[in-house]
Amino acid sequence: MSDVISGAVAALSQKLGTGFDGVARFDIQGEGSIVVDRDGVRAGNDEADVVLSADAGTFRDILEGNLNATSAFMSGKLSIEGD
Repeated sequence: MSDVISGAVAALSQKLGTGFDGVARFDIQGEGSIVVDRDGVRAGNDEADVVLSADAGTFRDILEGNLNATSAFMSGKLSIEGD
């Protein structure tokens, strides 16, 4: 597992905890994927209700609060597929 994925799993776990309703997958280009579901956050490539895709810099900026996810989506830096 890459350092980017490990760091993102830790950051999302701290922010979200458990009890997430549904299944979301974050695809980080060139690094791997993270799954968030009712069990918590983990590295993985499971099927998901929604898939968010971006490069590592965009995800880092969103997690650190330096980039609004809506702005990232509207500017084409973040793509979203699913419900």
